[in-house]
Amino acid sequence: VCKNRCKTGVWVLDVMALSGNILGRSTSLPWYQKWMFWKRRRYLLTFLAFLGFYNMYALRVNLSVGIVAMNSPYNITLDNGTVVEKQDFDWDSKMRGLVLGSFFYGYMSSQMLGGWLGSRFGGRIVYGVGVGVTSFLTVLTPALTNVSVYLLLTLRILEGLFEGVTLPSMHVLWAHWIPPKELSLLIAVAYSGLSVGTVTTLPLSGLLAAWLGWPSVFYFSGAVGVLYSAVWFIVVRDHPEDDPYISPEELNYIKESSSSSNTKSRVKHPWKKIFASAPVWALVGTQFCDSWGFYTLLAQLPTFLNDVFQFNIAAGGFVASLPYIVMTITYFISGSLGSWLQSSDILSATQVRKLFISGSLVLQAGLMTLAAHLESAPGVVLCLVLGVGFEAFALTSVGVNNQDIAPRHASVLFGISNTIGSLAGVFSPLLAGFIVTDKSAEQWHVVFYISSVFYMTGAVVFGLFGTADVQPWAVEESAAFSDNIKTGGVSCNEAVSI
Repeated sequence: VCKNRCKTGVWVLDVMALSGNILGRSTSLPWYQKWMFWKRRRYLLTFLAFLGFYNMYALRVNLSVGIVAMNSPYNITLDNGTVVEKQDFDWDSKMRGLVLGSFFYGYMSSQMLGGWLGSRFGGRIVYGVGVGVTSFLTVLTPALTNVSVYLLLTLRILEGLFEGVTLPSMHVLWAHWIPPKELSLLIAVAYSGLSVGTVTTLPLSGLLAAWLGWPSVFYFSGAVGVLYSAVWFIVVRDHPEDDPYISPEELNYIKESSSSSNTKSRVKHPWKKIFASAPVWALVGTQFCDSWGFYTLLAQLPTFLNDVFQFNIAAGGFVASLPYIVMTITYFISGSLGSWLQSSDILSATQVRKLFISGSLVLQAGLMTLAAHLESAPGVVLCLVLGVGFEAFALTSVGVNNQDIAPRHASVLFGISNTIGSLAGVFSPLLAGFIVTDKSAEQWHVVFYISSVFYMTGAVVFGLFGTADVQPWAVEESAAFSDNIKTGGVSCNEAVSI
């Protein structure tokens, strides 16, 4: 069922399309069964990962709009009919930058921990707890913020700490569930939840803040996240063979396609070889450079639109979501195109990664620079919309590259690269806060120029040193585990540092 599968079948995901390819074979199923993606459990996992990433970014970006509402004056009517102006908080630009960046202090601290915990205890529990606790803490945001801004800072650090374990632990699940040639597409589908979460959260947060007050922004996103985490624990299993609803055909397909990554044997991470690997550092450096520009816009775009073009909260939230609408579309384009280019033998995996990562970063650098030279709101917004849209090509390729070079160690590699990448989330809003002191367009242009430099640097680094080839140290470890299985070695889901 696996050896003769259609090459082009992998790039059309049944959950999204009307394709009749199930497990790589053409079928004559009725149309309604083609939409029943939950029958293929790896697709159900992908869909739940999509929803989870949606929630994660909703919990992360709600403050980008919320902080504008929290520091904006509004009118209230007293019992005697008098209308007075009130403002809950009046934080300066440096404090706002500190608040926006505080999430990443915790986020970057738990990336490697998340990879290790996922390998040790399983991705299901680590991911589910991460999303659930982050959601619960989000519900507490209004109450603690009204007590002290420093409690808000502490809360956001804790939210980042728990959310930081989620993405690395998800890579543990993908290593067990997703066949290698489906990685580009299925991970692209899952990662599109990040942009969809941003697309919907930014305008929805603006509307909630305008209609019900800024606390409702955090109550709503937190409650949705808690509900999602409950569904996650009910449905998901760590390994395909543990899922009582998986079909024998799909189980065999997954095992035969990626047998080296679906064992329950303990994973030994060759730390010295990992940290001495040029492709690892190329990935790490590229992710940092890419994250600088991405997090700058993610955290600062509503504030920029308010400062320079005087967009109100609702309008600013809607316009700030436009780039991520385009990004959602390009996620699917990048995933489908990448899988098709590889499965059709047009380009190698390395060529696809370099084309998507370096190419998109160069385009983003150019568009960010152009935005700094334009004075009209439509022109600037168009540049940022296109720039963030191209970001999808980089994010999906960066996200899958750790699976390329070391499948069994993907979770810890992701933890390393995302730890460094998260530093950009800490420092980019802080730097913007120090640069933008009088809300002038010229000061914001400096912020854009800095992002352009980082984009170009990342493009050069990955273009020179990046690869999608499995590294020798990863092959050695996989071979060692295969020998261990053949000789009756102990089997357990345990991560050991060496």
